[in-house]
Parts: sequence; structure tokens; C-alpha cells
Amino acid sequence: MIKAIITAFTLLVTALGFSQKLENSLLWKISGNGLSEPSYLYGTMHITCDATLDKSVHTALDATKQLYLELDMDDPSLQQKMMKTMMMANGQKMSLLASKEDFEAVDKLLLDNLGMSAKMIDNMKPSMVNMMLLPKMIDCPMQSIEGELMKVTTEQNEEVYGLETVAAQMKALDAMPYEKQMIELVKTAKSNMVDDKEKFKKMMALYDSRDLNALMEFMKAEENKISDDNNVALLDNRNKSWIAKIEEAAKETPTFFGVGAAHLPGENGVIKLLQKQGYKVEAVK
Repeated sequence: MIKAIITAFTLLVTALGFSQKLENSLLWKISGNGLSEPSYLYGTMHITCDATLDKSVHTALDATKQLYLELDMDDPSLQQKMMKTMMMANGQKMSLLASKEDFEAVDKLLLDNLGMSAKMIDNMKPSMVNMMLLPKMIDCPMQSIEGELMKVTTEQNEEVYGLETVAAQMKALDAMPYEKQMIELVKTAKSNMVDDKEKFKKMMALYDSRDLNALMEFMKAEENKISDDNNVALLDNRNKSWIAKIEEAAKETPTFFGVGAAHLPGENGVIKLLQKQGYKVEAVK
């Protein structure tokens, strides 16, 4: 359950606009600006039916010496750190954030899909509950691209690092008020995840097409926005905070960076931000 929450985080915070069209690629080569050897930037999908890595990704992993993900996912204390951030502050409860009818709808959804009552986790952040449900939105056993990247890295006896801490990630998520988180969870419950499953299916198809432009157009469509008001904290600020760490790691040694695909495009996307710093960032076909 905790693993699903960790790998699903970015899916809950993806919504942004962008100003330039990108080539159809998930893998990007970072060079120039004093780098002795190139590093690589890869857009991932945290939950998918097929996490198979293609030849170009394996080639990039062979050419680099360490892996950076959004979080250090081989940190043995990661699960404990996540657990500490899952509960609402100040004694707040989901049952206090929704009507009796709406809370009963959430309770039924959790009983049917997770085998637990909402009453058992009443003080958990609604966004965390939504993340627990994400693996149920695909009609296949859940796979993780991050997991595959880590598997190859381990086989190569290389280290895995994180661009941010759990605390920083949760701070971004908490920019969305509990009340709004609960509204989203109730919507999921009342539709019995039908709408969510359809959106997720379309999103996976767009990801498989490697068309970041189409993926972002889909994500910024009004009916698909999870949080428009908070996307500066959820996406833009996180992207900006990563750049110095990406630069430092790439200058030290050739590095493979794997982050959610929606973090790549846009004026405040990782690709554009690196280009503004003087790096050449080009698609790998």
C-alpha cells in the first residue's frame, strides 16, 4: 500500500501549461555547459501495465553511473517517513469534511476496493486515500517504471538518489486544502472510479505514444485538472528546486534522471529550465 502511494504521487499533482512543442520522446540527452559527459532525463509513468524499458533507455542507463528519481526509493526508512506524513493535522477527519451521505459513499468505495472502512482511516489525508486507490484504476497488475529503473541500477551496482525529500513532496501536496482534497475523493467515490479509470486509460495511451504535447493538452483540459489553483506548488516550484541538484549531479558524474513525464514540458518544465541554464537538451529517438 505504501509503495503504491510513493509511486503514485505525481499522478495526483499533474497539471500545467506549456509554451513550446516538443519532439515525441520520453528520453532526453543533457550535454554542454561544461559537462564532460552527457546525462539523461527520462519521463516516467508511476503506475502502468507495462514498465518494459526500451533499448534507448537501457543504452542511457549503461552510459550513466547513478540514478536520480524524485525520491530516494531504495531508502530503507522511506516507508516510515511516508507514514509520518499521511495524517491530517489539528484533529481533522474526513467525516468532518463531508456530509454523512458523501462520507458513506467514500466508505463503500474503500470497503469494495481496499477491504477497509473509511472509519478506520478517518484522520488520513484524503489525497493519500486517493493515492491508495490509484492501482485499482488500471485493469492489470500494477507495474512501475521507477521499479524497473532501480532494478537495472542495482544490477549495475550503482546508487539510487532522490531529487527531493518526502517532507518536501508532502509540503507541496499539502498546498491543496483538506476540503478540496475531500471534494476530489468524494467525486471518485460517487462515480465509483468509472471516470477516473477512463481518464487513466487515455493517459496511459498518450504516454505510450511518447507525445508529451498531447499528454499535457489532455492533462490541462478542465475536466481533467486535479488542482489548477495549486499547480505552482505542486509542479512548478518542485521543478525549479530540482535544477540545482540536477546540475550538481550531472557535473559530478554522468547521471540518469527519471521523473514523472509531466514534469518535462512547459515554460517551467525541467527541459526548458535546463536550457535556460545553458544546457543542450535534445530528444533521443
